[in-house]
Amino acid sequence: MRSAVFLGQRNLKVLEREIPKPGPKEVLIKVMACGVCGSDVHIYEGDQGSTSTVPPQIQGHEFSGIVVETGSEVSSCKVGDRVCVDPADNCNECYYCANGMMGHCEHMGAIGTNINGGFSQYCKVPGRLIHHLANHVSFIEGAMAEPLACCINGADRSDIKVSDNVLIYGGGAIGLHLMQLAKLKGAAKVVLVEPVEAKRKMAEKLGATFTIDPTKEKVADVLAAKGLCHIQVVIETCGLKSTSEEAVDIVDKRGTILLFAVTKVDSKIDLMTYKLFQKELTIKGSYCSPYDMGRAVELINSHKIDVTTMLAGTRTLEELEEVLQEPKVRAQGKWVILPNGFVE
Repeated sequence: MRSAVFLGQRNLKVLEREIPKPGPKEVLIKVMACGVCGSDVHIYEGDQGSTSTVPPQIQGHEFSGIVVETGSEVSSCKVGDRVCVDPADNCNECYYCANGMMGHCEHMGAIGTNINGGFSQYCKVPGRLIHHLANHVSFIEGAMAEPLACCINGADRSDIKVSDNVLIYGGGAIGLHLMQLAKLKGAAKVVLVEPVEAKRKMAEKLGATFTIDPTKEKVADVLAAKGLCHIQVVIETCGLKSTSEEAVDIVDKRGTILLFAVTKVDSKIDLMTYKLFQKELTIKGSYCSPYDMGRAVELINSHKIDVTTMLAGTRTLEELEEVLQEPKVRAQGKWVILPNGFVE
């Protein structure tokens, strides 16, 4: 099989690898679509993603495909099933797993990060991590279940309530997923801040109350001009110091700030602690998708959320490195790799 193998910082090659043989509790997937995540970019640049990556490694944790072989003890699926995969392979035995915090497993296995993943024609996974796609759902839609699951965790962590006003920094796939989830949770108004015009248009198409170009306007000034004086929830998906700090000024008293983005390990922000005290703010992080793949697949299977408007298009395995290398390419939207060629 052909696999895009991460060999070290800014070093990715498409190589021939043996098709893996599934064990008794494993399933072999023919990978039809695999999304490119910001974490993949971090790893390619030599930084840490959600967990540590040691090359050589096949990246790719947002993928869907067809079951082509099952282990002798697998009963969750059969050959020919259309599926997507939860990449979080928790131990289910450590302190955190035993106490319902599987997302913080002390022995986290992460498919595409420290276990070979979906930037390959085939991938083997534990059968218990399989989720079934409806026949009317495309493989490309199915590949979006994992990022959507992460966003569901983020939306839950942000504690959005009916009638809340929400402001989101960043109009990439994550920001647009979170925007739609905020609306599903009953937010009265959802504002999106994004410098790229095409992404602002995507947000408007998907139902943003309005969008702001931060390169031309001050966020606070636009909100004041629109009479939007109370923002209960601010979600930061860019991983920028400037927007993370500005969120403290934008959010209302007793509001919540969710820091969603994966940043460099040593990234820091400056907080005016008096404002945290005086405004009684809550600041939270959001890490992975510990329990939410099933919920994400339910939303996708029922078409309750749009996971394709934000897509830039598809690429081959050989074109993956260009996506990882070039910010201008990624600025066009989210890219999906097709390891086995065209899919419906």
